[in-house]
Amino acid sequence: MNLRYVIREFGLVLIVLSLCMVAVMGWAARNWAGGDVDERLAVLGLVMSAVVGAVAGLVCWLFGSRSGQDYLGRREALLLVAMSWLLGAALAGLPYYTWAWIEQTALIDHPFASMSACYFEAMSGLTTTGATVLDDVDSIPKGLLLWRAMTHWLGGLGIVVLFVAVLPTLGVGGKKLFQVEAPGPQQQGVRPRIRETARVLWLIYLTMTGAQVLLLRLVGRMSWFDSVCHTFATLATGGFSTHNASIGAYDRWSVELITILFMVLAGVNFGLYYQLARRRFGAIWRDPELRVYLGILFVATLIVGFSIYGKSSTLMTGEQRVVGLAEAARQSTFQVVSIQTTTGFSTADFDLWGFVPRAVLVTLMFVGASAGSTGGGIKVIRILVALKVMLAEVERVFRPSVVRTTRVGSGVVDPEMRQAVLVYVLGIIGLFLLGTLALMLIEPGGSLDFTSAATASAASLNNIGPGLGLVGASHNYGFFTAPSKMVLSLLMVLGRLEVYAVLVLILPGFWRSD
Repeated sequence: MNLRYVIREFGLVLIVLSLCMVAVMGWAARNWAGGDVDERLAVLGLVMSAVVGAVAGLVCWLFGSRSGQDYLGRREALLLVAMSWLLGAALAGLPYYTWAWIEQTALIDHPFASMSACYFEAMSGLTTTGATVLDDVDSIPKGLLLWRAMTHWLGGLGIVVLFVAVLPTLGVGGKKLFQVEAPGPQQQGVRPRIRETARVLWLIYLTMTGAQVLLLRLVGRMSWFDSVCHTFATLATGGFSTHNASIGAYDRWSVELITILFMVLAGVNFGLYYQLARRRFGAIWRDPELRVYLGILFVATLIVGFSIYGKSSTLMTGEQRVVGLAEAARQSTFQVVSIQTTTGFSTADFDLWGFVPRAVLVTLMFVGASAGSTGGGIKVIRILVALKVMLAEVERVFRPSVVRTTRVGSGVVDPEMRQAVLVYVLGIIGLFLLGTLALMLIEPGGSLDFTSAATASAASLNNIGPGLGLVGASHNYGFFTAPSKMVLSLLMVLGRLEVYAVLVLILPGFWRSD
């Protein structure tokens, strides 16, 4: 393995993260100069973290500059991706820790008193999970809130995809890197060259970002700051908000409709937008995953809407509201879209709803968005393939002599894909159960109930954020012990990198030279 080359490229990832901190710091410094004294500590925290990241990145780059062979093989790509997320999150969490340290408060009571809490927050941002340790988001300096949102935005299509897009030095190895990082069972570029693919995806991402910022500002009547932060969280399907009450703090139809629209768009395979730009409309609608994705959203919204109709619902602001027909459509649509796209925004405390709507939402946590989107979860295409395979096996029970090809749309599900999908689905279920068990064993004195542990595990693994019980929409993850936060952080990165890119690191054969 060409370890020096991996370390060199990882150094450049750290430098990119540091430059992003500098950009956020510049905005915070402007607010500080304008009289917002709370931003002073945020600026200092970002400055110190950016310096640490830049120095560490430079050291890594210099150390690896003598690698001798500039080639990124598959194992090198796997290692680089894993390092970028596992170690990059430590750098991304440093501004929170330095802010807490500079503030010189009683650190034992500070939400970012421990590095484990900061690492959790940063990993939640980069993996677009949206779980937080913060009890009072409104009290955090805006500079740090913007950095939280920035981690979402960078993690949306992946800091590694950005890395491939802007750095030509990877050559053919860039394709291996993109295939490891891009979510979904089939990572096919929309352009022949992988660097061009990454650039096309980011151009689409940037266009959608600008469109939502403008709509939230002009139609939703948000401030520029809130518009940018919520756009970053929406398109990354992350869910970090600038308010304790999430999107529910605004209680405006316009804000919710705009957010719903872009959450749905962010949950679609970005390759379809390239087809749209090429005016291949038929190819878009013939896509089986898109049709199933929209169908699930529609059916789940109907079930949840009818389940909460006529009952009392508690908004995120604490207001009690009787759910009429329009309100049922409003709350059910927003929450279903938010959970299935794994965004995690909330307008109502869905943990207080009945069994049926909660069961639907928990199911959607595992289904997730489309492959090739910024969303998490198992992915709709995998669910579709798994169901097709299961139906084929059921048919074989009473028609053993029939040989029928399993198809999804116009494509054939070959044995290799069938096995990969089934193994992945079983792997996610296994990791979910292990995560649940680990949390219940780690937390002292049986303080964590099964519902809270199970949904915390599911919400972290599927990159959603809010769960039920103690981790419901109106709660946070700050009460977890440091070991539990690290378990949850590991679940987040396993879900974001679709398990294998992280698990291979524990195999001795991965590190041996063939």
